[in-house]
Amino acid sequence: MLALLLAALALGQDATQTGAAPPDDDLRVYTDAPRLFLTPARLRLLQRERERKSLRWEQFELLMSGGAKLPEPGFAGALYYRVAGDAGAGRRAVEWALGADAQDLRQLALVFDWCGPVMTAPQAEQLGAKIQKALAGPIAPNLGVGQRSTLVLGIIAIADRFPDHGEAALKPIVAWWRDLAGKLETGQASLPRTDIYALFEMLHAIRDNLKIDLRDDARRYFRDLPLDHMASHYPAAFPAPENEYRVPVFVRDGDPDVTEASMSRAAELAMVAFDANEAGNQYVQGWLMQDRFLMRAALGAPYEFLWANPYQPGLSFSQAPLIVHDPVSGHLFARTSWDEDATWIGYFDGHLQLYRDGRITVLRTGTTSEPVQVGNAVILTMASPEADKFHISSPETYVLGLAPKALYDLEIDDEELSEAETDNGGTLVLKLPEGIDADARIRKRP
Repeated sequence: MLALLLAALALGQDATQTGAAPPDDDLRVYTDAPRLFLTPARLRLLQRERERKSLRWEQFELLMSGGAKLPEPGFAGALYYRVAGDAGAGRRAVEWALGADAQDLRQLALVFDWCGPVMTAPQAEQLGAKIQKALAGPIAPNLGVGQRSTLVLGIIAIADRFPDHGEAALKPIVAWWRDLAGKLETGQASLPRTDIYALFEMLHAIRDNLKIDLRDDARRYFRDLPLDHMASHYPAAFPAPENEYRVPVFVRDGDPDVTEASMSRAAELAMVAFDANEAGNQYVQGWLMQDRFLMRAALGAPYEFLWANPYQPGLSFSQAPLIVHDPVSGHLFARTSWDEDATWIGYFDGHLQLYRDGRITVLRTGTTSEPVQVGNAVILTMASPEADKFHISSPETYVLGLAPKALYDLEIDDEELSEAETDNGGTLVLKLPEGIDADARIRKRP
């Protein structure tokens, strides 16, 4: 008992650095297993999918019964056991988790939580102790979303082993999140898109067990996230042997990374599963429900089966906005249509890219690019706005690549001098009268 208390206190040391969670939060976990993701409603849905022999179930079952080499054997085996009732699959997942090479805390937590009925008492004690050992010690301040999400899953899975049912261990993580959420709301921080899936695992686990919706700490961020995430994919699909992928933005040379594409889709699936009624998520649901993008590979198939709900209505993504602009993050994604041959332009995290005719062109900020017409709007960059005139013939014009949060004087022919301010990413949005057709110049104020 003393060892359990010391472990909980060690995890709580980080709270002095970030501040404690509000005192009215009850972070003690008393729910029954399975605690992680497999709520009664979701488990019923997955078992119905098995009975109906849905395409997602048959693909998952094919991989499991065919002995495919799975990148995440603990996760996949435990999920298969819980849905199919295959005790052999559950025991193999437990044996994997108890092996010396199995060090992925996230998978260990899922196996412990999902495979309890097929574990012997000694196995449950051994695996619980293994997870607890991985959780011991103070939380490093530089841990990111993915690592902290994994800690949450581990704590919740073995909460009964803590004297306070995990409260002291969860408090510093919830406090850290609230600090980060405030910065997300104001643009002082951003999350790499590769962390979005892990973020939603943490959101699901906290809400399912503690009835706390962590989105409440960053409502604007989560309101804008679905469309921002969806729009940050290039128009054309990437054909792979197993299925086609939508490709999220990347800033390296070479071909798209299928793993990144898989986890980007998994993030969208988990996002919709968390709140299918969110306005942006309804477009994402329509985006997800095309069978050609259904993940069939060994990495993606378990995620596809776990999170997808093909019976959830959605909105046609072709009706989604063509321009998605977030002045807080500074992101701007625009396309001429939602067709795969569209011209697309993206400005994100200081990177400016143009996708046209199947090619990604990296544009340097501080250079002039050809204006891109998107509906009634025009998007352009200029090498030297103080010296170069530009023509305005659209009531909505986006000038990219300027100084962030800076004031500019806007001079339009035959109009009075006016003032405009760029957003956190250095984008100037000009909203002008219909029918405008004039030359203009902008000049940054000293």
